[in-house]
Amino acid sequence: MRRRLYFVLPDITSAKQIVNDLLLARIEERHMHFLAKDGVALDGLHEASILQTSDIVHGAESGLVVGGVSGVVAGIAVMMFPPTGASMQLVTVLITAVLGSIFGVWVSSMIASSVPNTRLREFEYEISAGKILLMVDVPSMRLAEIRELLGKHHPEASGRGQEPTIPAFP
Repeated sequence: MRRRLYFVLPDITSAKQIVNDLLLARIEERHMHFLAKDGVALDGLHEASILQTSDIVHGAESGLVVGGVSGVVAGIAVMMFPPTGASMQLVTVLITAVLGSIFGVWVSSMIASSVPNTRLREFEYEISAGKILLMVDVPSMRLAEIRELLGKHHPEASGRGQEPTIPAFP
């Protein structure tokens, strides 16, 4: 299980030094995500993708649940009131639940992709002031080690907490 740590950095130079230290600490570059205001060139740093900057993951999770429940309700309704001359079986509920879940994930993730990540709201002011946000995904057992490393070697990096869990796929 990984946890996401947040750090606010003053500039690109500091960000590049931190990347080097994290690479030496065996944190892969794909687990480091940088976010800066529009127009700031990150010069080869791994820029945060839509998965980190939007609420797409939360939207997909919500769509899965709502779509699945809606599919079950629709399946039960079809079983109770079958079309004329058709004999419905219990598998109808399963099929409508799966189709509802797929549809729910698709629709809600499309909508959520345009919604800014609510977790990043607290960093908006600093990002707009020209600072850089580092989101680094760290194995749970190495949290203290990485915090200590950055605190010791990079006092300019302001640690801003952690997310309790992150999805397994980003």
